[in-house]
Amino acid sequence: MSKTLSEYAEWLSQRDDLIWPTAPVRVMAKALPSIKPLPGIRAVTWNVYGTLLRITDGDLLFLPQQELRMQVALEKTIKEFNMWQSMSRKPGAPWEYMLSQYKDVFEEMQLTVAAKKGDVGQVISTKLWRKLISRLEQKEYQYDEDFYGDADDYAEKVAFFFHSCLQGIAAMEKGATVVKAIADAGLAQGLLADGQSFSLVQLLRAFQATTKLPPLSRLFTPGCVVLSHDVGVRKPSRTLFATAVEAFGQIGLTPSEVLYVSNRLRDDLTIAKQLGFRTALFAGDKNTLQATSEDLMQRELRPDRLLTELTQIRNLLEE
Repeated sequence: MSKTLSEYAEWLSQRDDLIWPTAPVRVMAKALPSIKPLPGIRAVTWNVYGTLLRITDGDLLFLPQQELRMQVALEKTIKEFNMWQSMSRKPGAPWEYMLSQYKDVFEEMQLTVAAKKGDVGQVISTKLWRKLISRLEQKEYQYDEDFYGDADDYAEKVAFFFHSCLQGIAAMEKGATVVKAIADAGLAQGLLADGQSFSLVQLLRAFQATTKLPPLSRLFTPGCVVLSHDVGVRKPSRTLFATAVEAFGQIGLTPSEVLYVSNRLRDDLTIAKQLGFRTALFAGDKNTLQATSEDLMQRELRPDRLLTELTQIRNLLEE
């Protein structure tokens, strides 16, 4: 039987021949917390990258500005999955050829991804790699289906490996403890984030490195994990936030009973606030904070509360 993505990630972690990029060290931002209780909160939902996870660049990226990083990630991916034998023998290094192919597919998907007017379509990393692998298969490329699974499963594992080589990830300080405490307190809990099919695996593995977690269904309320790869649109698309409103509505909660925590203000918390969510800006890491002092002075942008430590959320939930 083929490995699940979680099993594959665990298998990779046991190998001593792989070197992964490290997440940036947290840098405290200059901010004063606002942590008065918010009455009536019955659920908490979170942004992932930059809030619960520290990540290089602050967000999950497809194409970082530094080409050297793409070179390293692509070289590792080509080697790991034995792609070179089925690649075109054009002049230049293998990674340069793959980068050209990668950019072509990415730009094509950006132009063709379906989205309603006003929304921004989400490129799906697994589908991107599935297209690249299909091109290799035209030159008799093969892989171990017993280990990796079918074509879609294989593409997902390649995407996970590539992004793991591209950006370092680690749990935000006390993130796992806070998420576990909220679940233990009996509150509903979800995610509202830009993410890919492997994002939940990245989050849980980072958390498990610091804290013993309950089963996923106890940690996050079933149906309340709303990620852009599932919805097909990314922030600041209102459809993504409306999907979260509907998800919590299915368990009998209105947006005013849900606290949304994120490090992003204008294209994230502000839209959530317009749809009725209570909001808290996480300003505890200068590397990932996407808000300015000028933004916070504007009433229409201002979140309900501001956190400089994730543990401060307990103050907001006290009644």
